[in-house]
Amino acid sequence: MSFRLVRSGLSAALALVLGLPCQVARAHEVDIADIAPERVARQIAHMRGALPLSATPDPARLSERLAARGLSKGDPIFIRIFKASSELELWMQKGAAFVLLDTYPICFWTGALGPKLREGDKQSPEGFYSVTPRQMRLPTRWRQSFDIGFPNAFDQANKRTGSHILVHGGCTSVGCFAMTDAVQNEIHTLAEAALKNGQEKFHVHVFPFRMSMDAITAHAAGPWASFWADLQVAYEAFERTRLPPRIALCEQRYRVIDGDTGDLAATCREIEAEVRDVATTARGGGSRPEAPRTVRIKSARQQKETPLPEEQSLAPNGLGHRIDKGAPRIVSSGS
Repeated sequence: MSFRLVRSGLSAALALVLGLPCQVARAHEVDIADIAPERVARQIAHMRGALPLSATPDPARLSERLAARGLSKGDPIFIRIFKASSELELWMQKGAAFVLLDTYPICFWTGALGPKLREGDKQSPEGFYSVTPRQMRLPTRWRQSFDIGFPNAFDQANKRTGSHILVHGGCTSVGCFAMTDAVQNEIHTLAEAALKNGQEKFHVHVFPFRMSMDAITAHAAGPWASFWADLQVAYEAFERTRLPPRIALCEQRYRVIDGDTGDLAATCREIEAEVRDVATTARGGGSRPEAPRTVRIKSARQQKETPLPEEQSLAPNGLGHRIDKGAPRIVSSGS
């Protein structure tokens, strides 16, 4: 979809909102390709100071909202993003499971439904990502942002490239998810508190849409049907258990480890994607069984147990593994 904005005043103003080069702002016409109209409308509302966006939870009442759900700052968190509806859900652990704190409108993201494939395609990614404390400390103009960890091990196995995909404030983005400053301040505050209180990492699951069977069926003929079907398994696992599922990389595909893992082929490798030992830092009481420390792998001739490594070093910001290198220097957000 393409829009052409005519008249130099509006063109210049929207160019500033979109973060376009200054010389573009002097033009009389600006082409904006592949941007859904509702996202353009939110950018214009943001530019005009018409905040908060519709359906935004009140940041001034955060303490009341937490108390109403029996939650506290420092409880472990989990984030789900849905691109089609431009929504971000923030879940927090209460006892042995996670409960929804709130759903926030995403002010802006770029591209269309489907995964990010390469550096510079201006596409927001889809998949399963993890954020460690180092990904919260970024030398970027977005002071309260975090890097979701793209490309993860799955993306790298599938030759997908890109960098610096953030959740940040404002309402401009090239591949990132822009939440507005007030909303991002709340999300960042809760994420930082959880990590400081002992959560090793929190997970960010990015979906094209809410993965109901009707939605999957409606997209069955699309180019990403198989990829989305794999994402749906993780979506349904969380809907069923209210616990972030554990993820395996198997022959360049996501696989959810659910209960007995004996069906994993010898070519599969478990990548830690669970929130480990979150029960020890949850303030709501209750307990959660300790995550299994082995992966059972069966072949036609044998079954063996392989201990999980304490450190995995596939690549920086891999799916659920620890980061061994320092945070990258970020010049601009997203690509």
